[in-house]
Amino acid sequence: MNDVMHKFRIGPEDLALVRAAGSVILPEIDDHIEEFYHWLAVHDEYQTFFSHNEGRLARVKSMQVLHWKTFFEAQIDAEWMASRRHVGAVHAHINLPNDIYFAGVCRSSESIIRRLRHMDDRLEQIEATIDSVGKLMFFDAFVVIEEIARSQREKIEAGSKALLEMSTPVTPIWEGILLLPLVGVIDSERTQDIMTKTLNKIAETRARVFVLDISGVGAMDTAVANQLIKITRATQLMGCETIISGVSPTIARTLVELGVNVGDVRTTATLRDSFELALRSVGAGRELFGSERPVAG
Repeated sequence: MNDVMHKFRIGPEDLALVRAAGSVILPEIDDHIEEFYHWLAVHDEYQTFFSHNEGRLARVKSMQVLHWKTFFEAQIDAEWMASRRHVGAVHAHINLPNDIYFAGVCRSSESIIRRLRHMDDRLEQIEATIDSVGKLMFFDAFVVIEEIARSQREKIEAGSKALLEMSTPVTPIWEGILLLPLVGVIDSERTQDIMTKTLNKIAETRARVFVLDISGVGAMDTAVANQLIKITRATQLMGCETIISGVSPTIARTLVELGVNVGDVRTTATLRDSFELALRSVGAGRELFGSERPVAG
């Protein structure tokens, strides 16, 4: 916390000046808050959050009184930081637009500074005081916005995780055979998810063959290709053979140009060919295909 405050050039002398300002501002803080909501009332956000809920407006006003009280006490500790993060969490929860939040910060700053200038006869270092109050207000807003950003990142990560869950369905399709059809963009994070789910599913089902269908993948870079090869090797360590199906001419050419070593990985051009190989591997091929010659991998 001290490192961040140092970046905002907030030192003990600034906090002392903020406390001095509080001695003259806090007695008028109700007037400041009423002025703020008079300004907010002309904006759409007021109608959205307060126009039909007077009880909410009263609660928020009382919370702002406490907010300004702790602001001008200027005791920047863990409790102070937690209270600002709580504000950010609430704003994130109700999806308060950032533009109205920053506009409100600017409006509050203008109001506080104007009031301080009218009290210059009661403050010894008016310009230094205004500068210190402004720095702490910026720091206050920074903590709130950081919490909003953190909350939004969590939502995005949760959404991405849910999408991965839906987009990586390792499914048993026959006794001893698993299938995973990949569609869309494949990156390193997704291949790690594929590795984890595939190995867990193999352990759960004791599968002997894993068919990885990449016909729905449009492009592949070296890192992803190497990760897929690692997946096949990991499955082999668990006694499960991997067959990669749907290798298009474009991907085949890319793998050659990138110099990816596929080693003894079995590949096929179509999913049907992979199924035939898989069924023969688990002993069902003769029953279904008779004495047909297996498709070469």
